[in-house]
Amino acid sequence: MVARVAALAALLALAAAAARASNDEGDALYALRQRLRDPNGVLQSWDPTLVNPCTWFHVTCNQASRVVRLDLGNSNISGSLGPELGRLVNLKYLELYRNNFDGEIPKELGKLKNLISLDLYANKLTGEIPKSISKLNSLRFMRLNNNKLTGSIPRELAKLSNLKVIDLSNNDLCGTIPVDGPFSTFPLRSFENNSRLNGPELQGLVPYDSGC
Repeated sequence: MVARVAALAALLALAAAAARASNDEGDALYALRQRLRDPNGVLQSWDPTLVNPCTWFHVTCNQASRVVRLDLGNSNISGSLGPELGRLVNLKYLELYRNNFDGEIPKELGKLKNLISLDLYANKLTGEIPKSISKLNSLRFMRLNNNKLTGSIPRELAKLSNLKVIDLSNNDLCGTIPVDGPFSTFPLRSFENNSRLNGPELQGLVPYDSGC
C-alpha cells in the first residue's frame, strides 16, 4: 500500500511539473500574441484561460504537453518578435516565414537548445543575426532569407556542426562568407543578393567584416 501511495504521489508530482511547464509556455505564447497584429484571426484560439496551449491552433505539443512546434507561416501576421520566445525551451520547429514581422531577431532564441528548424524567411526583420544562435547545437535548417538583415555573418555559426541548410540570401549583409565547419558545404546561392557581401573569406588576408 505504501509503495502504491508513493508511486501515485510521484505521478502527481510529474503531472504538476508538466502542467507548470505547459502553463509557462502558454504564458509565453500569449505574450507573443499580445505584441502581434492578426487581421485574419489566425491566433483567435490562443486562449490564456485554458489549462495549456496544446489545443491552440498552429501549436504542436509532445506527449508531455510541452510545445515542440509553432507553425505560423504565411499567416499575414505583423509585429515584432519578443524575448518570450526564449521560454519555449522544448521547441524544435519555429516556422514564422512569409509574414510581416519586423524588428530584430531576439537573442533569446539562443536558449532553444532543442531547435531543429528556424524559418524566418520572407519577413521584414532588421538588425544583425544574433551570435546566440551559435548555441543551438541541434539546428539543421536556418532560413533567414528575404529580410532586411544587416551586419556580418557571425563566425560563431561555424560551430553548428549539424547545420545542413542555410539561406541568408536577399538581405543587406556585409563582410565575407565563413568557410569553416558546415559553411564549406553551402552553395554560394545561399548568400546571393547581399550587395555588400564579398564572397568566401581568405583567411588571414582580409578581415571577415571587411566592407561593413
